[in-house]
This record gives sequence, structure tokens and C-alpha cells, in this order.
Amino acid sequence: MTNKPTRNDNLKDRLSSSHEINITVTGRKSGRPISIPIWFVSEGDKLYLLPVQGSGTQWYKNALKNPSIRIDAGGEKAELKVTPITDPKQVASVAEKFRSKYGASDVKKYYSKFDAAVIADLE
Repeated sequence: MTNKPTRNDNLKDRLSSSHEINITVTGRKSGRPISIPIWFVSEGDKLYLLPVQGSGTQWYKNALKNPSIRIDAGGEKAELKVTPITDPKQVASVAEKFRSKYGASDVKKYYSKFDAAVIADLE
């Protein structure tokens, strides 16, 4: 008996080979879906997102109001619930994961504020 890959396994495969994903959040004022490409780090069953302008980033503010987001990683889609992270040590840990994946110089170049991150369960 072989184990068929689940949709979740397919998503994890796509995440492991993707440089960026598209996320769709619900506009906190308009109520409309807003999609943007962002960087991410996936580890095990966790997906980490780091807003480029920290807590001032628009998609982050939208996710605070409506924590249900959709992601698209190379055609594999999922709806996830995100949890904000504002503890400085936890945010620093997420930022370090981004530096490991994308390089410290690029993270420094594109990310201006490190006061917030989000985490989502892929299960």
C-alpha cells in the first residue's frame, strides 16, 4: 500500500522549491482581495512571513484585521490562518531565518523595520 501524497505534501514541495509566494489578504477597509508576491520561510509545518516595513506594511495590517489569508506557491494553493508575532526575540528569530534563506545583504536592502512577523500552520 503506497501513501498518496496529500495536497499538503504538494504544497510543502512547492514551498521548498519556491523563492516567493503570492499571498491574498482581505482589504481591511475595502473588503476586497489584495494579492502580492512576498518572500517567506517554510520550516516543517510552519510558514513564516516578514513584512518589509514591519507593522506599517499594508498586508500585515490587513492580516491583523482578517487573519485568514490565501497563498499560492507555484500553483499549489491553500487558505491559512496567520498569527502575528511582535515579541522582539521571536521577530529577530524570523528575521534570521530570512537572512539564512535570502542572504543578509538582500534582507537589509529590502526590509526596513523588524518589529513584526507572522506565522501560519501548514497542517
